[in-house]
Amino acid sequence: MHSQKMQVLLADDDIDDCLLFKEALNELPVSSHLATVKNGEQLLQLLAKETGDLPDVLFLDLNMPRKNGVECLEAIKLIERLKMLPVVIFSTSFEAAIIDLLYKKGAQYYIRKPDNFKELKKIIHHALTLLQQKKDLQPSRENFVLTVD
Repeated sequence: MHSQKMQVLLADDDIDDCLLFKEALNELPVSSHLATVKNGEQLLQLLAKETGDLPDVLFLDLNMPRKNGVECLEAIKLIERLKMLPVVIFSTSFEAAIIDLLYKKGAQYYIRKPDNFKELKKIIHHALTLLQQKKDLQPSRENFVLTVD
Protein backbone atom coordinates (compact mmCIF):
# COMPACT_ATOMS: atom_id res chain seq x y z
CA MET A 1 0.00 0.00 0.00
CA HIS A 2 0.94 3.64 -0.21
CA SER A 3 2.61 5.27 2.73
CA GLN A 4 0.49 8.26 1.86
CA LYS A 5 -2.93 8.53 3.44
CA MET A 6 -5.88 8.44 1.11
CA GLN A 7 -7.76 11.73 1.40
CA VAL A 8 -11.48 10.98 1.54
CA LEU A 9 -14.17 13.64 1.44
CA LEU A 10 -17.75 12.81 2.41
CA ALA A 11 -20.64 15.15 1.60
CA ASP A 12 -23.69 14.04 3.58
CA ASP A 13 -26.21 15.98 5.67
CA ASP A 14 -27.07 12.96 7.83
CA ILE A 15 -24.93 13.07 10.98
CA ASP A 16 -25.51 9.39 11.78
CA ASP A 17 -24.48 8.35 8.28
CA CYS A 18 -21.32 10.44 8.60
CA LEU A 19 -20.43 8.81 11.91
CA LEU A 20 -21.04 5.32 10.54
CA PHE A 21 -18.97 6.10 7.46
CA LYS A 22 -16.11 7.37 9.61
CA GLU A 23 -16.28 4.31 11.85
CA ALA A 24 -16.31 1.97 8.85
CA LEU A 25 -13.38 3.78 7.24
CA ASN A 26 -11.36 3.59 10.46
CA GLU A 27 -11.80 -0.18 10.58
CA LEU A 28 -10.53 -0.71 7.04
CA PRO A 29 -6.95 -1.75 6.22
CA VAL A 30 -6.58 1.52 4.29
CA SER A 31 -4.65 4.47 5.59
CA SER A 32 -7.01 7.40 5.13
CA HIS A 33 -8.07 10.78 6.36
CA LEU A 34 -11.76 11.72 6.29
CA ALA A 35 -13.17 15.21 5.95
CA THR A 36 -16.93 15.82 5.91
CA VAL A 37 -19.23 18.58 4.73
CA LYS A 38 -22.95 18.82 5.49
CA ASN A 39 -24.39 20.18 2.25
CA GLY A 40 -23.70 20.87 -1.39
CA GLU A 41 -22.91 24.54 -0.90
CA GLN A 42 -20.30 23.74 1.73
CA LEU A 43 -18.84 21.12 -0.57
CA LEU A 44 -18.51 23.43 -3.54
CA GLN A 45 -17.07 26.24 -1.41
CA LEU A 46 -14.47 23.85 -0.02
CA LEU A 47 -13.50 22.49 -3.44
CA ALA A 48 -13.50 25.92 -5.06
CA LYS A 49 -11.23 27.59 -2.52
CA GLU A 50 -9.07 24.52 -2.09
CA THR A 51 -5.60 25.75 -2.91
CA GLY A 52 -3.83 22.59 -1.80
CA ASP A 53 -4.40 19.04 -2.88
CA LEU A 54 -7.79 17.76 -3.82
CA PRO A 55 -9.21 14.74 -2.02
CA ASP A 56 -8.47 11.38 -3.63
CA VAL A 57 -12.18 10.62 -3.68
CA LEU A 58 -15.46 12.31 -2.92
CA PHE A 59 -18.36 10.27 -1.52
CA LEU A 60 -21.41 12.31 -2.43
CA ASP A 61 -24.89 11.91 -0.95
CA LEU A 62 -27.69 12.69 -3.41
CA ASN A 63 -30.34 14.11 -1.11
CA MET A 64 -28.81 17.11 0.58
CA PRO A 65 -30.16 20.56 1.39
CA ARG A 66 -29.17 23.67 -0.59
CA LYS A 67 -27.54 21.80 -3.47
CA ASN A 68 -28.25 18.14 -4.09
CA GLY A 69 -25.78 15.55 -5.30
CA VAL A 70 -26.69 15.89 -8.97
CA GLU A 71 -26.18 19.67 -8.88
CA CYS A 72 -22.88 19.23 -7.08
CA LEU A 73 -21.67 16.65 -9.57
CA GLU A 74 -22.56 18.95 -12.47
CA ALA A 75 -20.75 21.88 -10.85
CA ILE A 76 -17.66 19.79 -10.09
CA LYS A 77 -17.38 18.49 -13.65
CA LEU A 78 -17.52 22.05 -15.01
CA ILE A 79 -14.44 23.13 -13.07
CA GLU A 80 -11.27 22.23 -14.91
CA ARG A 81 -9.28 21.57 -11.73
CA LEU A 82 -11.96 19.21 -10.39
CA LYS A 83 -12.84 17.28 -13.55
CA MET A 84 -10.65 14.32 -12.65
CA LEU A 85 -11.83 14.09 -9.04
CA PRO A 86 -13.43 10.65 -8.60
CA VAL A 87 -16.98 11.11 -7.33
CA VAL A 88 -18.70 8.13 -5.74
CA ILE A 89 -22.43 8.67 -5.32
CA PHE A 90 -23.55 7.35 -1.96
CA SER A 91 -27.30 7.31 -1.55
CA THR A 92 -30.33 5.50 -0.21
CA SER A 93 -32.31 6.10 -3.40
CA PHE A 94 -32.04 3.63 -6.21
CA GLU A 95 -33.82 4.89 -9.32
CA ALA A 96 -32.52 3.69 -12.65
CA ALA A 97 -33.15 7.04 -14.38
CA ILE A 98 -31.17 8.92 -11.73
CA ILE A 99 -28.37 6.36 -11.84
CA ASP A 100 -28.19 6.69 -15.66
CA LEU A 101 -28.09 10.47 -15.32
CA LEU A 102 -25.27 10.35 -12.76
CA TYR A 103 -23.30 8.02 -14.99
CA LYS A 104 -23.70 10.40 -17.94
CA LYS A 105 -22.67 13.32 -15.75
CA GLY A 106 -19.40 11.57 -15.00
CA ALA A 107 -19.72 10.04 -11.54
CA GLN A 108 -17.21 7.25 -10.95
CA TYR A 109 -19.38 4.81 -9.02
CA TYR A 110 -22.81 4.55 -7.47
CA ILE A 111 -23.30 2.95 -4.08
CA ARG A 112 -26.63 2.34 -2.46
CA LYS A 113 -26.19 2.95 1.27
CA PRO A 114 -26.32 -0.46 2.94
CA ASP A 115 -28.39 -0.82 6.07
CA ASN A 116 -25.84 -2.76 8.05
CA PHE A 117 -22.38 -1.85 9.24
CA LYS A 118 -20.59 -4.92 7.93
CA GLU A 119 -21.84 -4.26 4.39
CA LEU A 120 -20.99 -0.59 4.73
CA LYS A 121 -17.39 -1.45 5.56
CA LYS A 122 -17.23 -3.93 2.69
CA ILE A 123 -18.61 -1.53 0.08
CA ILE A 124 -16.41 1.39 1.12
CA HIS A 125 -13.37 -0.87 1.02
CA HIS A 126 -14.41 -2.19 -2.39
CA ALA A 127 -14.79 1.34 -3.78
CA LEU A 128 -11.45 2.53 -2.39
CA THR A 129 -9.67 -0.54 -3.72
CA LEU A 130 -11.12 -0.04 -7.20
CA LEU A 131 -10.19 3.64 -7.14
CA GLN A 132 -6.61 2.87 -6.15
CA GLN A 133 -6.29 0.36 -8.98
CA LYS A 134 -7.87 2.37 -11.77
CA LYS A 135 -7.24 6.06 -11.19
CA ASP A 136 -9.70 8.32 -13.05
CA LEU A 137 -11.29 5.81 -15.40
CA GLN A 138 -15.06 5.64 -15.31
CA PRO A 139 -16.12 1.99 -15.54
CA SER A 140 -18.62 0.70 -18.06
CA ARG A 141 -22.27 1.37 -17.19
CA GLU A 142 -22.85 -2.19 -15.95
CA ASN A 143 -19.98 -1.84 -13.47
CA PHE A 144 -21.06 1.62 -12.32
CA VAL A 145 -23.24 0.44 -9.44
CA LEU A 146 -21.15 -1.19 -6.75
CA THR A 147 -22.67 -3.96 -4.68
CA VAL A 148 -21.37 -5.96 -1.75
CA ASP A 149 -21.82 -9.44 -3.14
